[in-house]
Amino acid sequence: MKNERNSNNTGMPLDVISDSRRIINITELINAGEGFHIEFKESFDKSLIEEVCAFANSGGGKILLGVTDNGLIKGVKSDNKLRSMIQDFLRNLQPFLEIPLLFQDNVIIVDVPEGNEKPYACSKGFFIRNGANTQKLTRNEIIEFFQKEGKFRFDELKNEKANFQNDFDDKAFDEFLRLSKISNSIDKMSLLKNLDCLTDDNKLTNAGALFFAKDIDFLINQAVVVCVLYKGTEKLNILDKKNFSGNIVENINNAIVFVKRNTNTEYKIENIQREEIPDIPDVALRESIINAVCHRDYFDKRTNVMIEVFDNKVIITNPGGLPSGLKESDFGKKSIARNPIIASLLHRIDYIEKIGTGINRIKESVKENGRCTVGFLFTDFFEVTFLWNLSKPSEGLSEGLNEGLNEGLNLLLQVIIQNPGIQTKNLSEILKRPVKTLERQIKYLADNAYIERIGSKKTGGYYVKK
Repeated sequence: MKNERNSNNTGMPLDVISDSRRIINITELINAGEGFHIEFKESFDKSLIEEVCAFANSGGGKILLGVTDNGLIKGVKSDNKLRSMIQDFLRNLQPFLEIPLLFQDNVIIVDVPEGNEKPYACSKGFFIRNGANTQKLTRNEIIEFFQKEGKFRFDELKNEKANFQNDFDDKAFDEFLRLSKISNSIDKMSLLKNLDCLTDDNKLTNAGALFFAKDIDFLINQAVVVCVLYKGTEKLNILDKKNFSGNIVENINNAIVFVKRNTNTEYKIENIQREEIPDIPDVALRESIINAVCHRDYFDKRTNVMIEVFDNKVIITNPGGLPSGLKESDFGKKSIARNPIIASLLHRIDYIEKIGTGINRIKESVKENGRCTVGFLFTDFFEVTFLWNLSKPSEGLSEGLNEGLNEGLNLLLQVIIQNPGIQTKNLSEILKRPVKTLERQIKYLADNAYIERIGSKKTGGYYVKK
């Protein structure tokens, strides 16, 4: 009797049998054409494993065997010999990935899911999808891919530049012990190793350098935090600029002070006590700057954490979008630490309350404060924008207007409230979003009766609907 898991009464393995629950409309797939998730192959050949590898390393996809490049169904003879050959080839993918085969209209559909154990490789190397093409990775691209997927992490690596005797800052270490309530009677070198800040050969790790080096400018130049104050609401005239290059805790503290010094605070007196209401609530500002420093991509040496202060907004930007494995729909709900040692050390000194709660804390504090809005944007960078009115808004104008909108749309709506008649190009300058992205978002707001366009194409602009 054959094992039920591996076969049925047709004599074919179950994982290659098409069933009614998996019927796929081949015509629709072909009409859509080849792309990031679709590949046509006229016949089976050895390059199949490369396509499979590329889809597994990218967003998954379907390979249609028996379809020509121009979308003509020629079909393939799906006998047991061909099925066996395909299965043998799929076993060459490392690590193993379960890949269903479907049979419809003389076409074999290799339905490759996005892998959860990237990167995947075959005997020919590492492959990814680049548009509608499969691309083999070069050595440097493989290294970047491993970095992106978190197979090795920046904060764990040895810092080859650091000299412990010359670069270690005992004052920073003592302050860390005080904040973390760790006894200073413990042997320093042993403790640093237990904190993953020192290697077995007594070299500072990158995490160790970030927390306990006297000056990180030379050791990790991309870790410098840059703060800029502009005059007005655009990047035209710089009033002040500071590059903070101390240890990571000093940089966070200095950046917070810079923003607070250059934004406004309203003083409200009720009864005896005076209440201070800043443009940006302290919790939101602190969380945003800590997140930028903690979760940035330190492998990206092109730029620093940037904190830009304008008359009507503060923009906090760090290189590295959402970490690998975190979907946009999970943003604010789940947490994946790009730099787990840095996050752990910040947690020890209570700079991070609990990993995964920061975004919600920002949203809640902004809502309670009521003086600004907050928006999040993630591409290759992660950007937080706090925006407020330069003058007192019309009473009740925005009350309840933004209910049900996500942060990006809400921020766009607030800019239009503050700038009646504003045009798309000016929205792009203020929000730092591509015009095409804004056009889609504007269409959504207009279709749902939040805003309307008034005036000619050349001189008209957008207004909140009354």
